[in-house]
Amino acid sequence: MKQKKVIVYTFKRCPYCVKAKRLLNSEHIEFTEIEVSDDKLEELAQRTKMSTVPQIIVDDVLIGGCDDLYKLHQNRQLFKETFYEIG
Repeated sequence: MKQKKVIVYTFKRCPYCVKAKRLLNSEHIEFTEIEVSDDKLEELAQRTKMSTVPQIIVDDVLIGGCDDLYKLHQNRQLFKETFYEIG
């Protein structure tokens, strides 16, 4: 199985960002972290329609933030097609 490209947009001292990154690391999901400033978040929000961080993007598709990531984890979907190419 090949892992999809995962990008996590974060703030430096954001507890939800830390929590999301910790979960991804615990599940051995590789990701690229991009720290954003307030002005860059405004720019990002125009593209994603989401104004908070973390913002987790998988193969150019926004899956959401920390709560959305934990929902995927609770539903045992972290190892499914969300993060990996099947077949």
